[in-house]
Amino acid sequence: MSEVVDLAIELVRRPSVTPDDAGCQSLIADRLAAAGYKVEHHRFGEVDNLYARLGSEGPLMMFLGHSDVVPTGPLDDWTTDPFKPVIKDGHLFGRGAADMKGSVAAMVIALERLAREPREGSVGLLLTSDEEGPAQDGIRKLMPTLAARGEVIDYCLVGEPSSKATLGDVIRVGRRGSLNATLTAHGVQGHVAYPKLASNAVHSVLPALQALSEEVWDEGDDQFPPTGFQISNIEAGTGADNIIPGSVTVTFNFRHGPVSPATRLQERVEAIFRQHQLRFDLQWRPSGAPFVTTSRDLIDAVQSSLSAQGLGPAVEDTGGGTSDGRFVAPTGSQVVELGPINATIHKVNECVDCSDLERLVSVYFDSARQLI
Repeated sequence: MSEVVDLAIELVRRPSVTPDDAGCQSLIADRLAAAGYKVEHHRFGEVDNLYARLGSEGPLMMFLGHSDVVPTGPLDDWTTDPFKPVIKDGHLFGRGAADMKGSVAAMVIALERLAREPREGSVGLLLTSDEEGPAQDGIRKLMPTLAARGEVIDYCLVGEPSSKATLGDVIRVGRRGSLNATLTAHGVQGHVAYPKLASNAVHSVLPALQALSEEVWDEGDDQFPPTGFQISNIEAGTGADNIIPGSVTVTFNFRHGPVSPATRLQERVEAIFRQHQLRFDLQWRPSGAPFVTTSRDLIDAVQSSLSAQGLGPAVEDTGGGTSDGRFVAPTGSQVVELGPINATIHKVNECVDCSDLERLVSVYFDSARQLI
């Protein structure tokens, strides 16, 4: 057992399913306050957010994480209770062990050690309980609060589980944008025996959806893969066997790079629907714009710190889903994501290698020390 594993266990045992923090941030706040950090709690709606900072001068190196976890799914599918952490074969098992309470624990231990070191700049931590959920009342809302009082984050190291096969083999230096949509296509409800008196909304929408699925939106660029389109839900009908559906609702998502901005994707989708003569309503929900860090200071510090632990060099990549880094990057901050192996995240029997947490503390500590 070690400091970082002990803290990770304490965090995992708290059932902090979005948006419930379940006391994780209070535990961390007490530790960082005792180490000399200025600590603030910001609650928006049902979401808890924690801000902690040591120092008042720039540059500011901020660690970014989340205390919330996704639901467990059927408990019978787990070999151990997801909120009663267990160590087996050198791995810590429990919901959130890899995504991302292990990283958060490593950040806290690194921050405690940094408090005992001389420094020229400042270091801190941002946590939310709204990363795995709608992400409306977390970092998205906290960033304007910091900007209003003139706080500038120069470097932001996000603890998302970026690693693929071994710790530090991949770091995220950017993320694709995410654009969600809900389509409602309209027909005329009627009896299945009298199709000429109705208009089947499902039949009408299928050719348009096929066209969307076959469309080549772009070829990507040097830093981002081609834009991807996926249908996630289709709902229609009353449940009765003998009624032609008068409407159908479809939700879909784009993951895109800068080469296809959200506005351009919206225009192209709506043009396809008009070409297929659909009667439709369409609601767009952008959840984050694409971003990429091109300045090398933070990237090089992380790569150097990995090397010092016998790890890396990391592949610098923009893949994966979204993260709260998308709310920090637009301020001009350099954003890099580094965390544990992601093979078990959001799965039953989620786990993290305890020795990786030890090395992650050192990488986080050394990365910050190089920059501040």
